[in-house]
Order: sequence, then structure tokens, then C-alpha cells
Amino acid sequence: MSDPPHELTGTQPPPAKSRPRSSLSSAAEVATTSGRDRIKKSRPPPPPPPPPPPRREARVPLRLLLQVTVVASGVQFGWALQLSLLTPYVQELGIPHSFASFVWLCGPLSGLFVQPLVGVMSDRCSSKLGRRRPFIISGAAVIAVSVLLIGYAADIGGILGDPADAAVRPRAIAIFVVGFWLLDVGNNTIQGPCRALLADLTGKDHRRTRVANAYYSLFMALGSVLGYAAGSFSGWFKILPFTLTSACNTNCANLKSVFLVDVILLVLSTYISISSVKEVPLSRASSSPDEETPAQEAFFWDLLGVFRYITLPIWIILIVTCLNWIGWFPFTLFDTDWMGREIYRGDPNVGQNYHTGVRMGAFGLMLNAIVLGFTSVMLEKLCRKLGSGLVWGISSIILSFCLGAMLIITAVLKNMDISSTGLPPTGIVVAALIVFTVLGAPLAITYSLPYALISARIESLGLGQGLAMGVLNLAIVIPQIIVSLGSGPWDQLFGGGNSPAFAVGAASAFFGGLAAIVAIPRTQPAKPKDRR
Repeated sequence: MSDPPHELTGTQPPPAKSRPRSSLSSAAEVATTSGRDRIKKSRPPPPPPPPPPPRREARVPLRLLLQVTVVASGVQFGWALQLSLLTPYVQELGIPHSFASFVWLCGPLSGLFVQPLVGVMSDRCSSKLGRRRPFIISGAAVIAVSVLLIGYAADIGGILGDPADAAVRPRAIAIFVVGFWLLDVGNNTIQGPCRALLADLTGKDHRRTRVANAYYSLFMALGSVLGYAAGSFSGWFKILPFTLTSACNTNCANLKSVFLVDVILLVLSTYISISSVKEVPLSRASSSPDEETPAQEAFFWDLLGVFRYITLPIWIILIVTCLNWIGWFPFTLFDTDWMGREIYRGDPNVGQNYHTGVRMGAFGLMLNAIVLGFTSVMLEKLCRKLGSGLVWGISSIILSFCLGAMLIITAVLKNMDISSTGLPPTGIVVAALIVFTVLGAPLAITYSLPYALISARIESLGLGQGLAMGVLNLAIVIPQIIVSLGSGPWDQLFGGGNSPAFAVGAASAFFGGLAAIVAIPRTQPAKPKDRR
């Protein structure tokens, strides 16, 4: 009987057993493997792949720099009015010429403390608006309030009891001085953060830093042109007739009107600048008070203590700036007063010759601002071709020669006969206007180059750009304090004119120019060594 068929199940049959390997084949395989390992070890490792090219940081667009620097035009419009009209106006209120410079002492004193303090505070500000923009907005608001106080000083003084026809109006003078003080506080509050914001945007790109400061000077020139042109126009009270009151004559009404225009221009330019850039807020963790830095030490203990961290190249820049401003500030104080008092031989409270001279001086300053604008555009090329030190030094020597020329014009006019109209010869007026115009070139360099130089050299010290602008400001305001305290009594000692202050300024500017040419190198300096 046959067996039954096999049934398929899910299990597989067991695999066939492999043939056992001989010991000889195993030994051959081991030998082959070890040989391959020896070959791999004997080969040199492949060269590492080349590193990727460094990624270049995007340069800040020039259009953005232009928008950010627009605010300089609004600030400078008011500054131009301050320079051209306020020294004559304060004498109309009753302050004598020998004491007019003491009124200007407010500005340097506020700059001595306000701008370094604002610089440090802006370095550490953690506002949602950023570090610099809150101070720009605050400074613009203070400027707007101050110019309204100055413009309405005579009206407020009249309300408080000043007679309209009095030779000295003490209440109006008090309001004027408060407004003047606030104007300088506002200017010092806004200028440092504006410059620091430009340095923040350009970073370590020194060429872009110079371009940014040149743009800033360009808009300063534009504001100056508009401001001096407005100051030289004598018909503002007809355009805004409500400014003419019983306490405020035509000269006062013109001043009031242009300051109202200044408020409008300042608001518009500030809005354009602060809306064009979005600052990244500083985190509170990065500004912890437990973290010691030189800037914080200066902030909490002594702002002047920061000078121990300053290197020799920065000291040279500060010294040249100081000598340069001893030359500039007498001109800043008495430019239009010199034109009205010594060229037109007028008196602020007698006749119209003085005011005619003041308006002619404002016209000269407008020409000065036009040259300033053109020089600002060419400044970058000049510095690349000649070097920053040589350009700065030549500009200071030009300032010295121009101040000397003003002394010569004054001396020549004293020996000339004046016509029956009381007006000076046309040639003298033209010569004075030429001096005012030529001074626009060195003024453009003064407004730009020191800030670019200090920004390029301060970054490795860990002090912050805000504090850097404050330190440079000290080199500007200290000579201004010296000139404000000494120029009035010094001029009075030699007869009451402006010539003695101009002579001191000419000598100081000349030596400052020599120092810049000799001591400031053409190439960028090496980074200073670590202080540790």
C-alpha cells in the first residue's frame, strides 16, 4: 500500500548546511584585510576643502544715510538764526556789547555736561524706539519750545511789566536767556545722538563714516543757507502781521516770524529722519548694571575719568579741535555784529545802519553756507587724495588768514572817510563778503572731519559712539567757555571792538593747523593694544 501525499504547511524546510571553510582560506582573508588597512594608513590624508570666501557685510545704502541726516537741516536752520540774529537782538533788549558774550556762555556750559551725559545715556538706552531716536525726538521738542520763548520774549516781558520803550527790559532779557539756554540744551541733546546714529549705521566702514558725516555737513549747509537767507529778509512781519505788537517792533517781529518757520521745518525734518531707520532696541541683559565697562564707570563716577582710556592719536584730535574752535568761536559770536558795528558803524539802538549791516552779514553767511555745501560734497575725495590731517590743517590755516583779513579790513576802514549816507564803501563791503564766503570751506571740514576721525579711532576702546561724541564735544565747548568769558572784557580793554578776539582766534587756528598737518597721520592708525 502506497504512502499518502505530503501536505504543504507554512513552515519552510530547514536550510542546507554550509560547507565548512578551511583554515587556509580564513588565514588568507585575514592577511588580505590587514594589507588593505596598511595601505590605507600609508596614504596621506586628503587636503581639507578650501574655506568658503568671507561673507561681506552689506554696506548701508547711501539713500538711508541721506534720509537720516535730513534732521541736520532743521537743526541748523535754527542755529543759523541764532548765530546771525541773537547777538544783535540781545543788545536791542538792553544788554551791552561787552556782556553779550556772557549770554553765549549758556551754550558751552550746557554742552559741557549735557552732551557727554546724553551720549552715555543713549549708549545704554533700552527704549523700544532704539538707543538714539528717543534723544533726537526729545532734543527737537526742547528746541521748538526754546525758539518760541526767544521769539516771544519781548511780548512775555511786556505782559510781566516791561515798558515797551525802555532801554533795558529785564523781564524780556530773563525770558530770552531761559530760551537761549534751552536752545543750546536742545542742540546738544540732538547733535550727539545724530552723529552716534550715523556711526552705528556705518560700523567699521571708515569710508562710509566719512561719507555719512559729509552728508550731515551737506544738510547743515542747506539749513544754514535757508536760515541765513531768512535772517537777511526784513519783510517777515508783513507776511505774518500778527507778530507785530506794541511790545515787539519790526526787528522783533521778523525774528519771531522766522522762528515760527523754524519750528515747522524742524518738525518735518525730524520726522523724516526718525521714520527712515528702525533701530534694534538694546536688550536689558546687554546693559546690565553689574557689567563693568569704561563707559559705565564714566557714567556713574566721573565723566572726565574716561580720558584715562584715550590713546595718543585721539588726544591729538582733541587738541587740534580745541585750538580750531578758539579760532571759530569769536567769528561765531560776532560775525554779523562785526558787520553792523565795525563795517557799517552802527549802533543797535540808534538808527538803521547797524541792522542793515546785520542783514548784510546774514547774506554773507548765506554765501558761506553755499560754499560749505559744495565743500562737503568734495570732502571725501580730498581726504582720499591728500589725507585727513593735511586737509584739516590747511582748513585751519585758511581760517587763520581769514580772521587776519578781517583785522586788516577793520584797520583800513578806520582810516577812510565815510560818505554822507553813513554807509561804508562798496569795496569794503565786498571784501567782507568775500571773507565770509571763503570761510565756508574750512567750516565744512570743521563740521565733518573731526567727527569722522574720532569715530574711526574710538571703536576699539569699548566706549560707545555716544560717549565718543560727548568727549569730542568737550574739546569744542571748553574753548567756547574760554572765549565767552574772555572775549567781552578783552575786547573792551582794547576799545570795545571785536578785533582783539579775532587776533587771538587767528593765532590759535594757525597753530592748530600746523599740529594737524604734523601729528595726524594720513593712513588709518593701528588698533590700540588691549588695556589688560
